[in-house]
Amino acid sequence: MRVTILYGTEMGTAERAAAAIADALSADHEVDVRDIGDVDTDIDIHRFHIVVCSTYGSGDLPTGAEPFFDRLDDRLPDLTGLRFAVFGLGDSVYDDTFNRGGEICAERLTALGGAQIGDHARHDASGALLPQDQAAAWARGLPIGALTSA
Repeated sequence: MRVTILYGTEMGTAERAAAAIADALSADHEVDVRDIGDVDTDIDIHRFHIVVCSTYGSGDLPTGAEPFFDRLDDRLPDLTGLRFAVFGLGDSVYDDTFNRGGEICAERLTALGGAQIGDHARHDASGALLPQDQAAAWARGLPIGALTSA
């Protein structure tokens, strides 16, 4: 399966988690990792997408991810057929906005016709587990092998 990992980060944690996911999947899949800020809205719906996104400020997307989602909102592309998974990062000390960045990504992609696959992962910076370790374990459990590649 061809897999694109898009990451949105403020401090680099989501980028490191994306790299761990790529390492976990690269033996069995063709994997491409990209900063979501460098991506236009021409998403290849035939690739499986993994979005790795931190939460910034008061439950917002990271600064670098905002332009991508603004373009999606402006252009409203039809993402019917897109299959994606989300690995969110946040800190549970922020009760109401914990992991909101990942949730925003999932909501926006689903609203345009995408289908979220697998469990929505939520890393907690207040926990003991390193984001890279949780991301790699989560990625190995994704049902990517059950999907057919176009």
